[in-house]
Amino acid sequence: MSQTSLSQETYERLQAELQDLTTRGRIEIAHAIEAARALGDLKENGDYHAAKDAQGKMEARIRQIQALLKDAVIVDSTRSPKVVEPGVVVHLKYEGEDDVYSFLVGSIEEKRDGVDVVSPTSPLGKALLDQRSGATVEYEAPGGKLRVEIVRLGD
Repeated sequence: MSQTSLSQETYERLQAELQDLTTRGRIEIAHAIEAARALGDLKENGDYHAAKDAQGKMEARIRQIQALLKDAVIVDSTRSPKVVEPGVVVHLKYEGEDDVYSFLVGSIEEKRDGVDVVSPTSPLGKALLDQRSGATVEYEAPGGKLRVEIVRLGD
C-alpha cells in the first residue's frame, strides 16, 4: 500500500477511533452476538445475522484504519503551501467557467465541510501535484480532457 498523507488531527482521530473499535466496539458486538444466540435457532435469527454483519463491517474498518496508520505520513497543514502536495487545499477554476471549486488533495479521511477531497493518485490529483498557483493543468476525465486553472492554494 502507498503512503497516505494525514494531518496530525486526522491521525489522532483515527488512532482514537481504532482504540474505540478494538476495545468498546468489539465488546459490544460480542455481547450483541451472545444475546442473539440466546434467542435460539441461528438460521432464522435476524438479530444474530445483523450482529454478525455489524461485526464484519467493524472488523473491515479496523483493518482499513490499521493500514492507513501503518503507512501514514504526517503533513503540516498549518504552513502556507508553495506547490500542490498532499494535505493542501486547492482552489480551481475550470476552463470556460467562472465558479471556483475547492479541493483538498489527500485522503478521504481528511474530509471537511465545504471542501471536496481529491486523491493524489486520481487523474486530477496527479495533474495538480507540484503545480503552483496560477498554473493551468490538463487531465483526462471520463468525459474527455479538462483544463483547470489553479486560482490559489491554502484554506
